[in-house]
Amino acid sequence: MKIFLIRHGETTGDVEDRFGGDYDDHLTENGILQSRALAKKLQDKGIEIIFVSPRIRAKETAEIVRRGLNIPIEVIEDLRERNSYGVLTGLTKVEAKDKHPVDFEKISKDKVYHDVTDSESYDEIKQRAINVFNEILAKDYKTIAIISHGGVISTYVREVLAKGKNVHLGDCAILEVTKDDQNLALNCFDKAELKD
Repeated sequence: MKIFLIRHGETTGDVEDRFGGDYDDHLTENGILQSRALAKKLQDKGIEIIFVSPRIRAKETAEIVRRGLNIPIEVIEDLRERNSYGVLTGLTKVEAKDKHPVDFEKISKDKVYHDVTDSESYDEIKQRAINVFNEILAKDYKTIAIISHGGVISTYVREVLAKGKNVHLGDCAILEVTKDDQNLALNCFDKAELKD
């Protein structure tokens, strides 16, 4: 099986400097253009289906790609973004610092391993990411796309594919993964970079 792990395009929350996470926002005009370019990049890859997060930005990205490739979409709830920001979710960085200075300081010090009020713990997202990707990879397809979010994809890369390395994902980043029996290999990147 070949898997294209894809992050959604640029969002309104990105340009407004908001804490996003498990939050619904739309693609910007630039995000729409990025998604159209993504669809072109994926045209000759033989993708049979797109599995997508239920969040609007991911579904908008997937719909643009679906139209370009003329393939079905399946929404999977557990592909949603990590609720990383808890009480800070949806607030601009300025609002968050003013309203929740202690939690703002926690997220400023460590974006991955923290205990921001009402947030999803790293252990929770780790288990959810591993479970949902294993569920998808057990399906009977040869080539698939998964359109999700930076937190979910990064966790899966860190815990399963790159064994402890972090990944920086740009808008509409693509990671190409192959599955051979039970072995997974991370083959190439577009708009993504592995870091120690």
